[in-house]
Amino acid sequence: MLKKALEDVLSTSESEELISAFDQIGDIIIVRIPDSLLSKKDIIGQTLLKEVKIVKSVFYQASAVEGDFRTRDLEILAGEDKTETEYKEFGCRFIVDVENAFFSPRLSTERERIANLIQNGEVVNNMFGGVGMFSILAAKKKNCTVYSLDINPTASELCERNIRLNKLKGTVISINGDASETIRKQLNDKSDRTLMLLPERSDEFLDDAIKTTKDGGIIHYYAHVHADKKSEAGKITEEHYSNITTVKSEILGSKIVRAVGPRYYQTVVDVKISK
Repeated sequence: MLKKALEDVLSTSESEELISAFDQIGDIIIVRIPDSLLSKKDIIGQTLLKEVKIVKSVFYQASAVEGDFRTRDLEILAGEDKTETEYKEFGCRFIVDVENAFFSPRLSTERERIANLIQNGEVVNNMFGGVGMFSILAAKKKNCTVYSLDINPTASELCERNIRLNKLKGTVISINGDASETIRKQLNDKSDRTLMLLPERSDEFLDDAIKTTKDGGIIHYYAHVHADKKSEAGKITEEHYSNITTVKSEILGSKIVRAVGPRYYQTVVDVKISK
């Protein structure tokens, strides 16, 4: 669809370069435009707004996701200058703010995998919960309790709104605050399962994940790794985790979550810890 929409604007090779950096979230399109195509960004935006009927806003991502709040700068190219929209996934509804709180549609498969692993009665600590995607999908499927932590007040507010939007079997408790401090004050040795969905800083927070996880509990340790061969990425992450962990750990499995660049991957290792 995108190729067809842009066939009068871009060459075939230019279209291929653009497609890999394109997300549609509700009625918003976000496009990461390579430097070679920046001169065409306005016509790209206008064309997408015209051709993709459901879309009301087209943004150019002007910065990477960065900072403790995990936000990014967006530049409006066409349509309404609004960054809040509704997104649906696996029977759940979510209000997201694509500029002011972290959200990625590219994690949907991993969200479903985690929700299916969680058992009824589990207590889960989602250390970097964002707008509540993983947390709410889990509580939609299972009668579990999920603590959804985030330091970004906008993300926590959206999480609370999303909890109210959905009929859940379990319970999601949104907590706005620093993950390390929150664990120390109220969630020490609390969770059967802990999610570390901040791959660029997982090493920094691993000791906190261990603190919050009960003896025999499971940690999902996410990372970013370089690998010359795609098949090696999971094993590289397993070895790295084993080298830095401070507790006995049984590795249950590992996988690539998504590619984030040339020979660069987001991965996850599932481990059962003994304290």
